[in-house]
Amino acid sequence: MQQAAIKNIVIVGGGTAGWMTATALSTILRGQYNIRLVESDEIGIVGVGEATIPMIQRFNQVAGIDEAEFMKATQGSYKLGIEFVNWGKLGDRYIHGFGVLGQDLWTVRFDQYWQRLRGLGKARELDEYSITRMAARHNKFMPPRRDLANSPLSDIAYAYHFDASLYARYLRTVSEQRGVRRTEGKIAQVSQRADDGYVDAVVMESGERIEGDLFIDCSGFRALLIDGALKTGYEDWNHWLPCDRALAVPCESVSPLTPYTRATAHRAGWQWRIPLQHRTGNGHVYSSAFMEDEEAQKILLANLDGKPLAEPRMVKFRTGMRKLGWNKNVVAMGLASGFLEPLESTSIHLIQSSIARLVQFFPDRGFNQLEVDEYNRQSRFEYERIRDFVILHYKLNQRDDSDFWKQCAAMPVPDSLQHKLDLFRARGRVVRFDNELFAEAGWLQVMHGQNLKPEGYDPLVDLLPVEEAEKYLESIRDVIGQCVQHMPDHAEYIAQHCAATRR
Repeated sequence: MQQAAIKNIVIVGGGTAGWMTATALSTILRGQYNIRLVESDEIGIVGVGEATIPMIQRFNQVAGIDEAEFMKATQGSYKLGIEFVNWGKLGDRYIHGFGVLGQDLWTVRFDQYWQRLRGLGKARELDEYSITRMAARHNKFMPPRRDLANSPLSDIAYAYHFDASLYARYLRTVSEQRGVRRTEGKIAQVSQRADDGYVDAVVMESGERIEGDLFIDCSGFRALLIDGALKTGYEDWNHWLPCDRALAVPCESVSPLTPYTRATAHRAGWQWRIPLQHRTGNGHVYSSAFMEDEEAQKILLANLDGKPLAEPRMVKFRTGMRKLGWNKNVVAMGLASGFLEPLESTSIHLIQSSIARLVQFFPDRGFNQLEVDEYNRQSRFEYERIRDFVILHYKLNQRDDSDFWKQCAAMPVPDSLQHKLDLFRARGRVVRFDNELFAEAGWLQVMHGQNLKPEGYDPLVDLLPVEEAEKYLESIRDVIGQCVQHMPDHAEYIAQHCAATRR
């Protein structure tokens, strides 16, 4: 049966969301569709998120992006995980490292043996059984050695830090080379069909009418199409995630060039630190209900590594998600679809996964409602599970130095998160539901890092005598230690493989 194919795709807004979408679609659709991106140089991009998680490598592979070229163009550095400071108690610090922990044995996960031996005082800190955490602690980096199948060096999982505005610029060049047409200017009006409310065009201030079959809303918090035109509505999660503002500022770089992001909890929020080749990105995420803007700025500026390179810039936000990510013939990407504070660097991943989901359910002009509904179901599941993981950090604090933290510790949490907490508290078990984004190792590292102690462990662990379990853990620790010794310094690796041209 002949289907009425879509021919014209209009992307409203540039920035990271717009140009990632343009890059992906211009690659995957093989030039068979007209793709037009509308943006205005006068409208700034938020550009807060400059840290990623390992799935971005998949995006680069699909888009045919060379890693070294991309790193040079974006002043990038490598990322092995996130260090959390002051999140359990004041003075606590731990790393949520990417990749695996230890090595599973028989039918039992590694961490269950570790839990048992830790209770007996016969296990080291969790860091020492993770190659990414140990490499991060020693400022080492190298990509995985796939030729060493049984070595921890084959398990190195990593992501990137980069300058978000340079990233958008780089992807624009890639997209335009692949046929994407860019239109400069502001949109004055969104035109909708009278019979069904579908968007049929955007009208520019110049009077030009840009028609399309499928519209991708990458207009940021303004959500010009998905909410401005279609009135889709927004689900607010402020009662679980009370931070609603961020101040961002770059500063001069300092040595060493660390291969991890840092998130330091302050009195009413937290501060990010993202090391790039040419500068360090910083920001203070906080709750305006618990802290005045002036105090938030003072805290931010007092905790920089070096001299600030600009005035702090404020971003106001509401944590939550659009009630529908796909409504009629409009699909929202990035900030137009929702916002989760960048505590676990998920902003760019959510753009990437939304693009992949759109490709999976790519429509014709009939816009099958069953497929649209399934897109929205999957999108909601992903947002809610990441939301739970972010809430976890706030809920599991033991700080008593401010009302903000005491309120977070006392708050009721979503049932889906409470279930995970209860399971872990009983026997240290972590269950990953329906391939949700964060795997068991991620949940374990945050729960342990913020002092949640299980009351027991998997009974099958007792099948292995304590002495054998101790040798098993010690061998893992020893091999990881040797591997890290042989890894190059992070800054040296960048200098050799992907150093950006100094400006």
